[in-house]
Amino acid sequence: MTKILVTGATGNVGPHVVRELLERGVSARAFVRDVGKAEKMPGDGFELASGNFADEGSIRAAMEDVDAIFLACANDPRQVEYETRVIDAAQETGVRRIVKLSALGAEIGARVAFWDWHGRIEEYLRASGIPAVVLRPTFSMTNLLGSAEQVRHAGSLFLPAGGASISMVDPRDVAAVAAVALTESEHDGKTYALTGPEAITLERVAEELSAVAGRRVQYVSVPDEAARGSMIEAGMPEFVAGQIVAVFGILRSGAQAQTTSAVRDLTGREPYNFARFAHDHAWLFQHAGAGEPVEV
Repeated sequence: MTKILVTGATGNVGPHVVRELLERGVSARAFVRDVGKAEKMPGDGFELASGNFADEGSIRAAMEDVDAIFLACANDPRQVEYETRVIDAAQETGVRRIVKLSALGAEIGARVAFWDWHGRIEEYLRASGIPAVVLRPTFSMTNLLGSAEQVRHAGSLFLPAGGASISMVDPRDVAAVAAVALTESEHDGKTYALTGPEAITLERVAEELSAVAGRRVQYVSVPDEAARGSMIEAGMPEFVAGQIVAVFGILRSGAQAQTTSAVRDLTGREPYNFARFAHDHAWLFQHAGAGEPVEV
C-alpha cells in the first residue's frame, strides 16, 4: 500500500492533507514536532512520526517505507537548509515523488525573503531528479485569523492592504490539490498556481466577517510603518514584521489579483470562497461565548 509522509503536519495545510489522504484510502504518516498538537488534528487512522527538520535521524526514520512526501515547513531562516535536507534524504531512500508547498511569487532574489527561500528550494528539488510537483498558493485565508482578536474586541480589521484585490485561497483547497498530486503521477514536473474563486478586497472581507460575527466589522487600511510597529509591539520579530509588510506592498500592486482554474481542474470542484471560510471559522471572530466551533 502507498504510504505518504506529510511534513508540516500541524501547520495550516498539513492537517488537511492528512485528512484528504485518509479519505482516499491512502496511508499517511504525519511528521510532527509537537505530539500534543498532533492529537488535535482532524481524523484518525494515521501514523505519527515525532521529530524535527534539524534532526536528520528523525527525518530518515520518518521516511521508512514511504513512497511520497508532502514537503512543507514554516517560514524560518533555516528553511532552505531544512527542506533541502529532506530532499537529500528522500533521494537516498528512494522516495518516488515530492509535492512541495511553495508560494506564488517564489523565485530566487525575490523581494520577500520567504519567497526567495522557496525559489531556492524549488531549484534544488528540480535538480534532485525526484519526480516533483510544486504548489504555489496565493495569500492564505488563514492569515486573517491573526486579526481575529482585533475583530472580536474592536470590530475592526487593521491591515496595510490598501484597496488591493487578492485571490486568496483556503488551505483546505491547497490540501485537496496536494492529495491529488501526491497520488497521481500525471502531475509530476508541473507547477500549479492555486487561488480562490475570486479576487476580493479587504472591504469585502470585512463585510463577510460582519455577516458571521453578528456585528459591523470595518476594514482600516494602515500605513506600512504603523503596521510594522504594531506587529513588533505585539511581539513579532522585526524581520518577520518587515517581510509581512513587504508582502502587502506587493499585493497592493495587483500581483495576486488574478485567479486560476487549478483547484477546479485537479479536484473536480470549485474552490471555497471567503464567505464559506468566514462561516466555518465564525466562532473565532465572535464575542466570547457567542458561538461554538464549527467542524471544518
